[in-house]
Amino acid sequence: MNSSRPKKRFGQHFLHDRNIIGRIVSALAPKLNDKIVEIGPGKGALTRELLTRVTHLDAVELDRDLIAHLHSELPAAKLTLHNADALQFDFCRLIGDGHQLRVIGNLPYNISTPLLFHLLDQAGCITDMVFMLQKEVVQRMIAAPGGKDYGRLSVMIQYRCAVEKLFDVAPGAFTPPPKVDSSVVRLVPHATPPVAVDDPGQFSRTVRAAFASRRKTLRNNMKGLLGAEQMLALGIDPTRRAETLSLAEFAALSNSVANPLRG
Repeated sequence: MNSSRPKKRFGQHFLHDRNIIGRIVSALAPKLNDKIVEIGPGKGALTRELLTRVTHLDAVELDRDLIAHLHSELPAAKLTLHNADALQFDFCRLIGDGHQLRVIGNLPYNISTPLLFHLLDQAGCITDMVFMLQKEVVQRMIAAPGGKDYGRLSVMIQYRCAVEKLFDVAPGAFTPPPKVDSSVVRLVPHATPPVAVDDPGQFSRTVRAAFASRRKTLRNNMKGLLGAEQMLALGIDPTRRAETLSLAEFAALSNSVANPLRG
């Protein structure tokens, strides 16, 4: 049995299209001494291209069979493989020499959203990220208030990062082809968030509560956090739904929860 065949439990779809590989790496535009981390190298399609551009590369891969395959095919002196679950991995420990991380990957679609939240928690040590994701997830990441794609992921990503969709990728670029289209996206963590938030942890909890049930109004979803009169005092109608609120309005709600006596 071929140990490097795609495994369904890991959500593996191996990228093989040379043109797409070149476009993804060019989007990152790595410099020789950049501290690059690849998530989910798979059989090494992106890895090989990256190794032609940098002096050293770190890669995080959960599948031990693929680790063995990559060890046998690629130069150990230039590539450090971490056999680990990216959802639990401490990326910031890789910055050892003081260089910020640049992260790239064809992310497993079955864990992409929790993985993005895990990376947001470590955004302080990351310069930028270029990812291949399910097209639908990228649409949610870049969505503006008022649309069906706008949700918790949109708010949390846009609070922490500038987001830019780069291009779409058809299923035929992968083996096996996924049943969905893909997109490549660039994320650049903000040096200073676009809105002032008193307590980032409370901001996250407030956004989660507001979107707890998309069909319910803020008055219902925010019960126990803020009352209708407090929302009205902020100029926010409690009968609105979360998907209509701007980043600034979420910040106002969160700051009111964190500091109820302010103002």
